[in-house]
Amino acid sequence: MIIYCHAILDGSLNAKLSEALTPQHQIHFRTEAASNEELKSWFANADYILGNPPVAWFESIPANLKFWQLDSAGFDQYSSVAIPDHIKTANMGDWFARPCAESIVGGVLALYRGIDRLTLLKQKNEWIGTPLRAELKILYKQNVIILGAGTIGQSVNAILKGLGCTTHLMARTSQEADLRSKEDLFNELPHADLVVNTLPGTAQHFVNAEFISAMKDQSVYASVGRGSTTDENALIDALKSGKLDGAVLDVTEMEPLPGDSPLWQMDHVILTQHTGGGHKNEHMGKVDLFLNNIFAIQNGAAIANEVSLVKGY
Repeated sequence: MIIYCHAILDGSLNAKLSEALTPQHQIHFRTEAASNEELKSWFANADYILGNPPVAWFESIPANLKFWQLDSAGFDQYSSVAIPDHIKTANMGDWFARPCAESIVGGVLALYRGIDRLTLLKQKNEWIGTPLRAELKILYKQNVIILGAGTIGQSVNAILKGLGCTTHLMARTSQEADLRSKEDLFNELPHADLVVNTLPGTAQHFVNAEFISAMKDQSVYASVGRGSTTDENALIDALKSGKLDGAVLDVTEMEPLPGDSPLWQMDHVILTQHTGGGHKNEHMGKVDLFLNNIFAIQNGAAIANEVSLVKGY
């Protein structure tokens, strides 16, 4: 069996994979020194793949491929990839959910409590102090709509409930949601102090000008799902006009965010540069799940976090 590891791991994790899988398996690790032709050759001959290879490589599906472990939770970029039914595919499931939730709630707290502004003042050795107090908000007892009831949405919900917020989850089919339709959502939007978007990339421009217009004046928007779910021009217009009081964005429509984007210069916008899922042990989780799923396949058991690229979940 041939394994191609497209995810770049550190030496200790490469060793962990090697110790667990050799000599029964031959493992090819992607490195900076390997040529593109060499990488594509390893990919083309793989029985198992770990990581997110370029979409273009899947124009020809590896003939021996049995299992593909993505190293991300999202995979909308692969929606056009025609993976045959006999090939198992899995994502990272809820591995990134808690760090994403902590990042976006942390960003909202920073915006509400003025931590972002105070950090900039520290860099300038500038003391303002008391006059800032009247501009600060508290998250306690805020009314919040969370778009999406997946693992990230539910983690955000748990944290916000712990902080004393009233929360509403929007999802058409989830049993966890109390807002199931656009009508339900638009009835609640004028009363929400904060909207947190955790939607997948399939919800293209779900948050558009109509959506933002229906939001409560001086409310805050936060996004930790996919940048494509927000109409960024409509958001920028709402921030410029004062319709919205601020935004916390872990994701943007184009990444890296272009240098000429007005979002860079807005002092009521926090940009966390798609770091939401990051933590020091994130790569260890990729390796552990990959190994567990390979052993499950070899023993005829069900894999964890199986997904359908076409369906988007």
